[in-house]
Amino acid sequence: MILTDRDIRDALAGGALSIEPPPPVDAYAPNGVDLTLDSRLTLYRDPEPGEDPVIDPARPGYSFRDAIQAIAGDIEIGADGFVLDPGRLVLGWTCERVDMKPTTRLAARVEGKSSLARIGLIIHLTAPTIHAGSTGRIQLEIINLGPRPIRLRSGMKVCQLILEQTLGIPEVAYRGQFAGQRAAE
Repeated sequence: MILTDRDIRDALAGGALSIEPPPPVDAYAPNGVDLTLDSRLTLYRDPEPGEDPVIDPARPGYSFRDAIQAIAGDIEIGADGFVLDPGRLVLGWTCERVDMKPTTRLAARVEGKSSLARIGLIIHLTAPTIHAGSTGRIQLEIINLGPRPIRLRSGMKVCQLILEQTLGIPEVAYRGQFAGQRAAE
């Protein structure tokens, strides 16, 4: 069951859900709440001469965190924004920290905004699920599939959080490699 705007506000008021900073009134849609883009982006760099350009996530011992440290770096979005060229992928974060206690029967999805999708901006590629018990800011996989560069600005509405009620309480909270993820401080 997808929560309505009223259900989301009730979950926030009752402590089943926490979103910090709290969303303003105009962030609520009938079945979701808008989240905004943080000032930090992770940019992939081009391979160095002689460097193997292939990423092998099936390699034994592969670690996303190690890989990203080796092939990418963080930048701050400046006052003029960041221009994302067509075909380019960056990683971003929501400004908001979202916390769902595993005992509250809540999970969520993050979905891109249709107004951004219509100009070619994809906010998540294949990873919309926010598991029950998840806590932290949400990492976004942002790619420009449009024909023109798109300017990203810190604080812009970038995605919607769609909350769902689970049928039961999970036996264990989410403990995957991205549990408690946060932007580099």
